[in-house]
Amino acid sequence: MSVSVLSAAGQRTVTSGGYMAKLWVLIFMVVLIWSGIQPHDYFTWFLEVLPALIAFVLLMLTRRRFRLTSLAYGLILVHCIILMVGGHYTYADVPLFNWIRDYFDLARNNYDKVGHLAQGFIPAIVAREILCRNEVITKRGWTAFIVVCVSLALSAFYELIEWWVAVVSGESAEAFLGTQGYVWDTQSDMALALLGSVLALAFLGRLHDRQMQRLFPHG
Repeated sequence: MSVSVLSAAGQRTVTSGGYMAKLWVLIFMVVLIWSGIQPHDYFTWFLEVLPALIAFVLLMLTRRRFRLTSLAYGLILVHCIILMVGGHYTYADVPLFNWIRDYFDLARNNYDKVGHLAQGFIPAIVAREILCRNEVITKRGWTAFIVVCVSLALSAFYELIEWWVAVVSGESAEAFLGTQGYVWDTQSDMALALLGSVLALAFLGRLHDRQMQRLFPHG
């Protein structure tokens, strides 16, 4: 009886996971198609959406060999949507954040800051899962430290990419950079990514542990 119950529960988990995977792909594709319909310009759109496309390919290639928790998949989808919205409008001209800028009399559209906060928050959970499940580091404190370092390194590398694109393409990269004249834009971007990684560990660490233990008890 117990074996049958466990088997049925496992089957329901697999079936539910299949439905969620299809829903994930559907949402991704719908937003991707929307973002590519008359964007601000296709050069900026491609640069902004490219990381989401790379993530999509990697997730499809690794789903069977290294399936992530639903938390990680959900956060990755949120990050992809942030990128695709930014690609459609450019980070400096997302309508909702234009309204926020005008209503609160701010100096700039801050949608890019949401993106950079996510750039630390979401990779932190993915990095944490990879490190924990592969038992790369056994001490929890060191795991948290390395996760924060990885998130900050990714943010810094993205800033290097922005610099390289600006050098190669010149003024055409202005919409991609999204600095809006803010002299400390690069430093504030990395600071927000750092903050995002710390917040992810603080608020989602226990939930993440429960999901990993339930889905991958021997991982």
